[in-house]
Amino acid sequence: MSETRSGPDRSLDGFHSWWKELTERSAFRVERIPFADLRQWRVDSATGDIRHDSGRFFTVEGLQVHSERGPVPSWSQPIINQPEIGILGILVKRFDGVPHYLMQCKMEPGNVNILQLSPTVQATRSNFTRAHRGSQVAYLEYFTDLRPGRVLVDVLQSEHGSWFLRKRNRNMVVEVQEEVPLQENFRWLTLEQIGELLRVDNLVNMDARTVLSCLPLSHTFGDAAADTALRSWFTEICATHNVRTQSIPLREVQRWERRADEIAHEDGHHFKVIAVSVQASTREVSSWTQPLFQPCGLGVVAFLTRRVAGQVQVLAHARAEPGFVDVVEIGPTVQYQPSSFPGGSPPFADLVRDATPEQIRYDTVLSEEGGRFHSAENRYMVLEIDDDLPEPLPEDYRWLTLHQLTELLAHRNYVNVQARTLVCAMRLTLGLG
Repeated sequence: MSETRSGPDRSLDGFHSWWKELTERSAFRVERIPFADLRQWRVDSATGDIRHDSGRFFTVEGLQVHSERGPVPSWSQPIINQPEIGILGILVKRFDGVPHYLMQCKMEPGNVNILQLSPTVQATRSNFTRAHRGSQVAYLEYFTDLRPGRVLVDVLQSEHGSWFLRKRNRNMVVEVQEEVPLQENFRWLTLEQIGELLRVDNLVNMDARTVLSCLPLSHTFGDAAADTALRSWFTEICATHNVRTQSIPLREVQRWERRADEIAHEDGHHFKVIAVSVQASTREVSSWTQPLFQPCGLGVVAFLTRRVAGQVQVLAHARAEPGFVDVVEIGPTVQYQPSSFPGGSPPFADLVRDATPEQIRYDTVLSEEGGRFHSAENRYMVLEIDDDLPEPLPEDYRWLTLHQLTELLAHRNYVNVQARTLVCAMRLTLGLG
């Protein structure tokens, strides 16, 4: 049975049939092109920066970084400067008393499989103000001024601090009671169903994962003293992590080579800047060109977890990334791209690499943001280990409860986007927290 106006189909078999039908009848094409073939984008002759003719959307420019910690004290790199704040919003409605979440089958040019399950609204400010002169974003009115419904989540959260310069999006969940007209690329799903889909490689997109991670807990059992100690630890790390950044012309980044169709690091590590031509039958604009960042290989993102007095604890890392608004955010235990560590690996990566099947609680390859990144995938893992790590831990690592981590998501600039994906997986897929 397909979705009806009276309520959704509860079967995931129905979901997969719907997904297959949309995939087969939609027409998409994404092709790499030389920078010279970009339309409505230009390479600035003086700076080498890549920017849109309208002055909207985003700019690819250079960033100079100086850090007092870490293996590399100074470097420069390309970075995406997108100062506007977009909306990532999910609509909620109860059917037979059960909350259902309105999810979208959305095309993004950088997705490895083109279509992924996305929030109800996933739009930059340039998109929802129609700078592209395309059609209106569906359901936008539920997440803007004078919106109907009850707001459950409304918080600014960061995006990838290694590739974006101080980029944030407004993460929102709004519950409504009235009937919602259902468009063909949208479907109501329960959290249980979304949790099952989170075990499928590259199906639930990054934007959906970050919004769902911010859902409030249904119960609380916090320890005020422990929470204060956690915030004090985090503030100390922020205060002592001296990272200085300066925007520079893209042509002045060091150790990056510019070719006709890509900007790449001389060692072949990290990522490339490329350009693509896109044709899409289901987007607000049917064709366009744009730059994208393409990582050099599959990344690894993992939480080590343990159980103490009946509570799940995660080993968190307060990590600095040059694009963060406040320099440091709480990230997973391990977050790295092996191709960028030819001579070694970060702390605890060996425990992830050598994990036994009995330790692995979650293991799925998931894509990062497909609107700006091309084929960006990470292997997301949750491992449960015995409490036998050597003490003391490095000063920027700390055990905290999953409850504490989730509570921090009610506030901005605490938890990075990779950790938010793992929080989403632990709560929806593993039933923790």
